[in-house]
Amino acid sequence: MLERILNGDRAVLARAITLIESSRADHQERARELMDACLPYTGHSVRLGITGVPGVGKSTFVEALGMHIIQERREKVAVLAIDPSSPVSGGSILGDKTRMPRLSTDENAFIRPSPSRGTAGGVGATTREAMLLCEAAGFQNVFVETVGVGQSEVAVASMVDFFLLLMIAGAGDELQGIKRGVLELADLVAFNKADGDNRIRAEAARKQLESAMSLFPPQPSGWRSPVVVCSARAGDGIAQIWDTVLNHRARMSASGELELKRKRQAWDAMYETIRRALIHNFFSDPEVRGRLPQLEKDVMEGRISSYGAARSLLQLLNGALTESSS
Repeated sequence: MLERILNGDRAVLARAITLIESSRADHQERARELMDACLPYTGHSVRLGITGVPGVGKSTFVEALGMHIIQERREKVAVLAIDPSSPVSGGSILGDKTRMPRLSTDENAFIRPSPSRGTAGGVGATTREAMLLCEAAGFQNVFVETVGVGQSEVAVASMVDFFLLLMIAGAGDELQGIKRGVLELADLVAFNKADGDNRIRAEAARKQLESAMSLFPPQPSGWRSPVVVCSARAGDGIAQIWDTVLNHRARMSASGELELKRKRQAWDAMYETIRRALIHNFFSDPEVRGRLPQLEKDVMEGRISSYGAARSLLQLLNGALTESSS
């Protein structure tokens, strides 16, 4: 599998991502071995996270930017598109390829829709690992397109080099809909759909937000996030946005901040994996599974507090761990 991934086999790359997304124990062990083997071949790509409210035109923007890189820079682009999972059925549409018809058929592009499966922050549980696999497959640019629900879209900032926030004018989001937490993390804010009659509104919104963001302190590297307008549909401003991404990368590389940032991200990813594993092990424990239905009923009927029920289950797990260690 590793050899074929390194040779750029997109079908095997897709299978590898499916493997790391699997919850089966044997698949997880194979995925761990594959990730360790791929690690020496990773780290060379430009990692770009893209978020924004629904309807802002993320998929159209991703396609326009991806095609610009392929056609003008002759580089390959991988897109990890995170699709929201239904809280009712648990399913996802996974239809992002249909919104990127040119990019999805280009041999220098790879688009992988993945379900969020309830993971917070707009990304999937294995998005970082999928990004590393794409790097091992030779993709010089990896985009992560988040679910797109607004203020919570911050997890992607902890796994990419550049965090781009897309907005639209006239939707009430200039200062309120997208809150300060996201704005402070964004390396660039772009008002999309700045074409036709909307160009004037977009420019006015840009000036308003630029004035507000001037009050924010600069990032540790000294970078101040620009606010621009663009039109993914018309292609206006796309080249300039990519130039900004590359300028930011050059600045971060020269100062050593890029290397430090990626080290911190790897550290964060280790602890996030530990947290996910602990939750999985907790609910897989036989004693917990046996007690959980009755405790759920007791909590709902008011016979025990939710805190008391949780502590009772945690003590079961702690007891099992003590026994196994002794």
